[in-house]
Amino acid sequence: MANEEDEEKAGRRDAGAPSVRGMSIEEGYSLYRERFACTLAHQPVDRCPIDLGGTPQSTIEDPETEASLAAVLGFAGGRAGEEESGWKPLLRYEKFDWRILERFDVDFRRVGNIVPFKTGREGHISETEHTDFFGIRTRFSGQHWSLAEGPLQHAGKEEVAAYEFPALDQMEPGVVEQWGEQARALRENTPYVIVGEHPVFGVLELACWLCGYDHVMLMMAADPEWVHLLFGKILAFQKQVIAEYYQRLGRWIHLTTSGDDFGTQHGLFMSPEMFREFVVPYMRERIAFTAQFSDAVYMHHSCGTVFDIVPDLISMGVRILNPIQPKAQGMDPQRLKHTYGSDIVFHGGLDTQEVLPSNCRTTITGAVEELLRVMDPGAGGGYIFAPAHNLQRDVSPESIVWMYDAAAGRG
Repeated sequence: MANEEDEEKAGRRDAGAPSVRGMSIEEGYSLYRERFACTLAHQPVDRCPIDLGGTPQSTIEDPETEASLAAVLGFAGGRAGEEESGWKPLLRYEKFDWRILERFDVDFRRVGNIVPFKTGREGHISETEHTDFFGIRTRFSGQHWSLAEGPLQHAGKEEVAAYEFPALDQMEPGVVEQWGEQARALRENTPYVIVGEHPVFGVLELACWLCGYDHVMLMMAADPEWVHLLFGKILAFQKQVIAEYYQRLGRWIHLTTSGDDFGTQHGLFMSPEMFREFVVPYMRERIAFTAQFSDAVYMHHSCGTVFDIVPDLISMGVRILNPIQPKAQGMDPQRLKHTYGSDIVFHGGLDTQEVLPSNCRTTITGAVEELLRVMDPGAGGGYIFAPAHNLQRDVSPESIVWMYDAAAGRG
């Protein structure tokens, strides 16, 4: 189902609607959404789109850091949603402090999430150990929840065949409907590019969480039939959720995200040939199936070294690749832009491993300027500015301000 144009925008909005940085609401629609369209088309823009909090991989992980950033910017009180900024209808925006997004002139607003289920497998083992609705056990390390053990650890074919994925009647009631209303409100009443999070995990990552990374990689070499059995079941589950989700959100969003890590710091998890055999068929079908319910642009996130499979991602329908992890082997931004820059849009790329944790203004602003010079020369389109991944506690609020002010030409 294709998105309808933002027809009759003026007629759907109050005459007294708020302005965007001194512009009328209609000028705002033209600015943000047309800038995004030109970026996708690799056409000149006034500046590249700026993202903070628009995807699950371009936000601030620690609520205390977000609160400290708000304080540094002079905002008092708790997190503010769009009701505080004047947008209507007054739905609470929970993804990020709206005041910070407006201060940095961020182009994107995000809605949705991984769809939650109640399967009876979820449980509270301790304050630092939980199981989710798949039965995957995770452990808190002090900052992140990390995989501890999956319900199909080292499983054989019989166990994989018998495993039951969550059913649609186990979906938490009302959640997807609420997200659909939020997406509609954001689309109709704000000028920004609306991002719908993808509602399911990636086929490879979910398989590895269920069965263990070592077991999945071993079975790719030892028992391809086992891999296809598991991946086929995951795809069938994904498609059920995708249909339910995008029928509610699909017409209202401009961009949808997905994530599935294919690389490490030094190379791919598997050879490109194995990637094409085991991952590509399922991911391609998932992207094509999503397109039946929404014409939102498809963005994919993978950490690590993925240079050699970028053409495969493009062939599957990925329009935007996040992130550019510049410290990973072979992921030099200039090399990526030179090789693939006319075929795909890049998102992210400001180093979160060394540059941002340096908390040095000169280092950070210089890196921003160089990244923009390489990825968006002459504001020629094809690039969205963001950090290479989520901002963690080792990045100071001041460093975040320096980064975004430099990106906007205020550094």
